[in-house]
Amino acid sequence: MKTPRKRSKPRPDKSQPLLRQLAAVPAKLFTGAFRQQYGAICFRYTDDRPRIEILVITSRESARWVIPKGWPMKGKKPFEAAAIEAWEEAGVRGAVRKKPVGRYTYLKELDDGDIAPCIVDLFQVEVIEISDDFKEHGQRILEWVSPDEAARRVREIELKSLLVEFEVRGRKKRDPR
Repeated sequence: MKTPRKRSKPRPDKSQPLLRQLAAVPAKLFTGAFRQQYGAICFRYTDDRPRIEILVITSRESARWVIPKGWPMKGKKPFEAAAIEAWEEAGVRGAVRKKPVGRYTYLKELDDGDIAPCIVDLFQVEVIEISDDFKEHGQRILEWVSPDEAARRVREIELKSLLVEFEVRGRKKRDPR
């Protein structure tokens, strides 16, 4: 006799805007708050200043284009966590702005298969150092592209808008490492 198969959880189509994704899993709208993450918009000036390039990386699981981001870190301020994620995921360090330059939302598939809506606060990082010796080296592809190209590559609509409209802002703080 066959054992009954466990029903798989409904999964949202990640190519859709956040609200359409949530419509596929309506319970997520009513069960708990959005989870917080911190991300880095890493940029560098091109030879013909003031043009910039933005760093995009592939995710480890699905190889889709993203920016460095991660969960809050105990004892670290949000801008410090964003800078650490940029180092661990992409091997870049630089001057990080203390105040967020924007935020976006997306649905994160957790290790247990559950789906969590997330808000990502973004911090600009003017890249000064690039290394090939970092934690996730070989697990991701890194590319420097124009803001328009970065926007074309990422999936999240709100992030696309932030990348297209990205302008270097204010005073920055050096990476705490």
